[in-house]
Amino acid sequence: MKLDKCLLLSWKRVLMIACAWILSVLLHNLIYGLFYDYYSRTGGDEPVFFVLAIFVIPLYFIISLVYTAIRLVSSRTS
Repeated sequence: MKLDKCLLLSWKRVLMIACAWILSVLLHNLIYGLFYDYYSRTGGDEPVFFVLAIFVIPLYFIISLVYTAIRLVSSRTS
């Protein structure tokens, strides 16, 4: 199944998710720091890596965790 390839968690995948989250946070802060003058004039913020770090990556982790748990429970009952 294609979902198994994308959603089943392993230690390698958990490490990749953690690294992606840290990288998103660092890139958000780096871009905001580099363009601070622009963002302070416009009153904005850098949204792309912020949305990745706050919503997308944790949601992917939670969905993968639930999918992995369901697969483990269903494989043990079969």
